[in-house]
Amino acid sequence: MAGQEQNSEAETQDILTDQTGETSNGKKAVKSRFVEGSIMRHVVVMSSASAVGLLAVFVVDLVDLFFLSLLGEEEIAAAVGFAGTVLFFTISLSVGLFIGTSALVSQAIGAGDDEAARRLTVNGMMLGVLCSLVVVSFLWPFLPEVMTLLGAEGRTHQLAVDYLRIIIPTMPLMNIGMQCGAILRSLGDVRRSMRNNVYAGIVNAVLDPILIFGLALGIEGAALATVSARMVMAGVGLLDVFGYHKMGHAFRWSLFFRDVLPLSRIAVPAVLTNLATPLGTAYVTVTMAQFGVAAMAGNAIIARITPLAFTLFYSLSGAVGPIVGQNYGAKRFDRLRETIFASMKFLGAYTLVLWGLFLIGEEWIVVVFDASPEAAELISVFCLLLVPLAYFQGILFLANAAFNNLGKALYATASNIGRATVGTIPFVYLGAVWYGAEGALIGQSIGAAIIAVLAVILCLALINRLEQHHLSGVESDVKPPVGGRVRMPLWPFVSSRMVNASSIEEEPSAADDKNRKGGA
Repeated sequence: MAGQEQNSEAETQDILTDQTGETSNGKKAVKSRFVEGSIMRHVVVMSSASAVGLLAVFVVDLVDLFFLSLLGEEEIAAAVGFAGTVLFFTISLSVGLFIGTSALVSQAIGAGDDEAARRLTVNGMMLGVLCSLVVVSFLWPFLPEVMTLLGAEGRTHQLAVDYLRIIIPTMPLMNIGMQCGAILRSLGDVRRSMRNNVYAGIVNAVLDPILIFGLALGIEGAALATVSARMVMAGVGLLDVFGYHKMGHAFRWSLFFRDVLPLSRIAVPAVLTNLATPLGTAYVTVTMAQFGVAAMAGNAIIARITPLAFTLFYSLSGAVGPIVGQNYGAKRFDRLRETIFASMKFLGAYTLVLWGLFLIGEEWIVVVFDASPEAAELISVFCLLLVPLAYFQGILFLANAAFNNLGKALYATASNIGRATVGTIPFVYLGAVWYGAEGALIGQSIGAAIIAVLAVILCLALINRLEQHHLSGVESDVKPPVGGRVRMPLWPFVSSRMVNASSIEEEPSAADDKNRKGGA
């Protein structure tokens, strides 16, 4: 028993720390950490450690709202709620952009191709930055119109626009930081990925009271603190990825444009997947706005509590991605299924504990945020009904992470669009008509639960189908781009074709020479 405990401790430490050696060219050899050992341990350790980093970010969002609430102006809380919808849009876009990089880097690591992993790191990050610049250039000039469409009026409208005009231009920095975090998780270095967010969170938390109260900048001070945090996150992330892990690769536009295709086949559907979420949220925001500023303020409190409470859900989807990607690259389909079931069990246990805590702490939340009676009613519904229903949101994140890392990103797109449309609009509309603001939130959760169950069933069916194809020699699944050519499916429902994935010239192997001579 003592020997088993020592092995377990060593295995956990291997996940949290770097175990890379030096290659002949002086670069670190990238190790496939997740193709062996306990899946449940990988899920728990990766998710828990990643949650610490995300918790730092979400706590800061909550601290922002707390400090701003001390100003005693309900319009400010409502403005943060409206602005949060737009920020959620930009964050979702950035998440979609780095999913393509993380998925292919993980697959390349699982297949043992360090060169492809480094090349994709550089090119994926460049793609994310360029896309972020395009989004900023189009979104920034039209922020007043966007706030009007969301239902913001009067002083709330102006405060939301002022807040966003400061934060939106830093979207490329946020994308760099998030890309670095995803790459570090793909490498299995969750400790540095966690530290990246923690440092940014500390900076934000320290600057918030100084800028909001000390310099009397109000909501603009909160925005400047967020900008500073994003600068720190990007800087620390770059040092870890390229300084410590030596994941740099000579940048060439020819390589970039060739890698854009395999990256985009995952990133574009992933972007659509993540954009579907803020679109659904925007519909809920517009619906809630009809019930007045008090309802919007209550919704803003819930919107800040939710990421904090369910940090593990968000971290699980990011942590499971590398586990799925590496095992898929190594063709360990048994471990892929085990990853899904282990994650669902972990989510279930966490949800039960969280539900009990919220039932106990409901009144405390109302007091801390000085919620009005209308807002307090929304918080009560959240604690009693929305917390347990959030379990299904977690398994939807899980299924989407698996889809993206299995090369079937369009499956994730379909599930998220389904949740944002048929899983949101009719349920929110009917809930609002029958039960008001509370009914709108309940309807949103019920619709998401239905879509989540269907997505998990499809995910398990996909794993079985990919395994059958592999065993029968049918190459319809995605292979990591390892230099020459790579099979990529044009759509998830049709056969694949061969496309170029790199312009790197490789020396023909002895086996290739023999085959050519034999064919001649």
